[in-house]
Amino acid sequence: MGKARVTLADVAADAKVSRATVSLVLRESPLVADSTRARVRASMDRLGYVYHRGAASLRSRRSHTVGLLVTDVSNPFFAELTVGVEAALADAGIVVLLGHNYESTAKQADLTRVMQEYGADGLLITPAHDTTAADLRPLVTARVPHLLVVRYVDGHPAPYVGADNVVGARAATEHLLEHGARKVAFLGGPERSSARYDRQRGVEEALAARRRTLPASRSVPSPATRQGGYEAALDMLRRKDRPDAIVCYSDVVAFGVLLACEELGIRVGEDVRVTGFDDIAESAMQHPALTTVAIRPRELGERAAQLLIRRIERPDGPPESDVSVPQLVVRASCGCRPEEHSEKETV
Repeated sequence: MGKARVTLADVAADAKVSRATVSLVLRESPLVADSTRARVRASMDRLGYVYHRGAASLRSRRSHTVGLLVTDVSNPFFAELTVGVEAALADAGIVVLLGHNYESTAKQADLTRVMQEYGADGLLITPAHDTTAADLRPLVTARVPHLLVVRYVDGHPAPYVGADNVVGARAATEHLLEHGARKVAFLGGPERSSARYDRQRGVEEALAARRRTLPASRSVPSPATRQGGYEAALDMLRRKDRPDAIVCYSDVVAFGVLLACEELGIRVGEDVRVTGFDDIAESAMQHPALTTVAIRPRELGERAAQLLIRRIERPDGPPESDVSVPQLVVRASCGCRPEEHSEKETV
């Protein structure tokens, strides 16, 4: 037979304290004197005590885990967002269960079910692009605390955490128009996602203010990937009536556009002005450096995690959404020189 598991009673006997004191040390209670805390921790180390989180979960009815469901963490935007979520949850003693839906509602349904089976206290979800309110209704029926992050779903009552995409895309478009752009295009993003819809709306509002429209031929969806942006841009830029400015759905899509321009011998910032959306770390290191709309994915992830914790602790409280105002980060891909603009302009 193997060695019996070390218990709280064993630790208490070794440290010459009560079992209740050991429990307070495990819960980081301020009621325990520092010298006593140190003695208890030393006994735990000496005896090889391991906290039985599963048993504690049964007692508290909390697993201290949260499910994070995004489209694809290989996308740098979602990688940064995940870091923010994990940091905020770690501070609260909560572990992240990470899953990717890869824009599939079927995969999304499977993952939300599995995360519930593992007892996740709540969920943070970036919904697949064609998600409907009916797809998420089981979470409402089961009273699972959850928030939608980056994308919302019409008709679904869960709080939403993200940026004001309309305002951000409008600011990017207005900046290009101030540069004299006459043929503005909007490129990239999954066709049925709320983020693409709102960003296109921002482009259209900026154009309408100058009595212009966005022709269907200059609004081209694509996968939100570098390859998707590259292929869509090659097609668009090879046309006889090619755009002289492109507002991209995301920075990653914009990176593909920059590659296409390089391949076709098109000078970015001169022949075609390009803006991105997100301001991920790689944007400043492109050549030319990418003008973009900053929504700070790491901070967004931190805010989403903090709101979910409050939702878990007060499930019957009023739903709290958090829609931030993005900023336009001016670099070289729009045609600006560093001395012409400060790096950030408030939108």
